[in-house]
Amino acid sequence: MERIIEAAPDFSGPVRLAPDFWSPSIVTNNLCSVSKYGNTGAASVGSLGTPHGSLQEMRKGSFRSGSVARTSAAALLAAVTLAGLGVACSGGSAKGVQPQDPAVPVKIEVAHLLPLGEATEYVATLKSRDSAIIMPQVEGYLTRIYVHSGDHVSPTTLMMQIDPSKQEATVRSQEDAHAAQAANLKYAQQQYDRISKLYEAGVASKQEFDQAQTSLDSAQAQLRSLEAQVREQKVQLHYYKVVSQTSGIVGDIPVRVGDRVTNTTVLTTVDKPGSLEAYIYVPVERSTQLRMNMPVQIVDGAGNVIADSRVSFISPQVDSTTQTLLVKATIANHQDKLRNAQFVRARVVWGMHEGLVVPVLAVSRVGGQYFAFVAEDQNGKLVAHQKPLRVGDMVGNDYVVLDGIKSGDKVIVSGTQFLVDGTAISPQVGSQ
Repeated sequence: MERIIEAAPDFSGPVRLAPDFWSPSIVTNNLCSVSKYGNTGAASVGSLGTPHGSLQEMRKGSFRSGSVARTSAAALLAAVTLAGLGVACSGGSAKGVQPQDPAVPVKIEVAHLLPLGEATEYVATLKSRDSAIIMPQVEGYLTRIYVHSGDHVSPTTLMMQIDPSKQEATVRSQEDAHAAQAANLKYAQQQYDRISKLYEAGVASKQEFDQAQTSLDSAQAQLRSLEAQVREQKVQLHYYKVVSQTSGIVGDIPVRVGDRVTNTTVLTTVDKPGSLEAYIYVPVERSTQLRMNMPVQIVDGAGNVIADSRVSFISPQVDSTTQTLLVKATIANHQDKLRNAQFVRARVVWGMHEGLVVPVLAVSRVGGQYFAFVAEDQNGKLVAHQKPLRVGDMVGNDYVVLDGIKSGDKVIVSGTQFLVDGTAISPQVGSQ
């Protein structure tokens, strides 16, 4: 029977491993698997796979002594490599010490108390104390407009002209009637003088003398009446010239030349820069808390105070439609930041008290709940603890805290996006 002998591979040359054998991914995976199961030495080399077959397959059959020696050398090299790279599989140092998480650098501020005002904001209307609405006192057609919007005017400045033709005719008619009555008066005076002499001579009767006296008195009275009517019509004629009654700045001019105006037509306005009055309508439920000289603040959209004032008037009557009470406060508008008829936010301060505040940057909102991180000592190191808050209004760049933290707590104001409850932290230089 013929024996079939499997030819052994020739290892007469140096052992060559495929280039992929030492690739980082293959070496790391294979070494980690060896370390995991505790295999060491040459026996573990057989588990290292190569594209050309494992070392165990290369030992099949009969090996010459030189080949065995070279195979043992390769196994020894692999074992040394396993021992040297064991650290990579352990995920830490050779001594097995677990690294600690680094502390997150943060900025810390101390929560503190501030004097806060108990206040309520209302929408108010500003009205000028020196604003004049220009309206005509007569009817007619506009023939000239002498001013433009924005012009500065002084008292008696001519602004507009209304057609005076009809009134001029009326004045001339009254003047003619006055002249006629003056002639009648002259005749009545002559008659009275003549009858008076005749009466003294006994020629004229007492009745004739009395009639002459009555005619003279009537003529004088009628003349005086006509004189008054002429003056009145001349004054009326002056109203066809629209003049400013005060100094200030001309506002919008809604009328045009050729428009017919009446004594209810608004021609323009003249506003004098200066103090304003804030008209604040306070609900009647708050009426018992209103007092004269109570602080009032005019604030902008960001809540910054732009003017301070005090209550100068409290209406004795309640508006039956809105059930509000009118309150006025004088605003000294020295820098002309505010305008007549402007809507503003008026803050009525009811009282003062101390309140706890924290920076807005320290507060986060999750699901409608406000939170802040507070730095606390734990086992000799600072850690961040998340605290739920109940906040009130904003004061500048701070939240008023109603509940959740207390005065003196170290509130974290920066780096909060990297924090979770219990994270180790390290205060930055300059933190309080």
